[in-house]
Amino acid sequence: MSDIKFEHRKTIEQVEESTELAPKFDQDGLIPVVTTDFSSGEVLMQGYMNEEAFKKTILSGEAVYYSRSRKTLWHKGATSGLVQIIKEIRIDDDQDCVWLRVDVQGGASCHVGYRSCFYRSIPFGEKSDSTILNFEETEKVFDPKEVYGDAPNPTKL
Repeated sequence: MSDIKFEHRKTIEQVEESTELAPKFDQDGLIPVVTTDFSSGEVLMQGYMNEEAFKKTILSGEAVYYSRSRKTLWHKGATSGLVQIIKEIRIDDDQDCVWLRVDVQGGASCHVGYRSCFYRSIPFGEKSDSTILNFEETEKVFDPKEVYGDAPNPTKL
């Protein structure tokens, strides 16, 4: 990982106005990542990276996250084949959030089998008297049991 060096955060000007990459990881050593489809702009997922995952993503050109539930690096698609090929990486003004724009091999990013992890909507406004989620995606791209077998579900209750 010696090819990528993150700068130490020194001043607000450096973080907000310079060309230096000085990401701010939280108290657990993580930075949130929003991932969207490069072509459509659709939000696919939200995850986290630690310093190693961020550096591997930059070097490999493929999305590598940190799994908080498994406490390990997670190369997206290594098991499923649904690899996220990086088309663009952006960082926000405070350098405390990453935005990946990706091309998804296989057409899905959600371990549940849907294209996007954001496959349900929440009623709001005048409709907010109902807390029943609405499915916005009705067809799964793949069957998780076929891909992952009986592996434990990464979602913790």
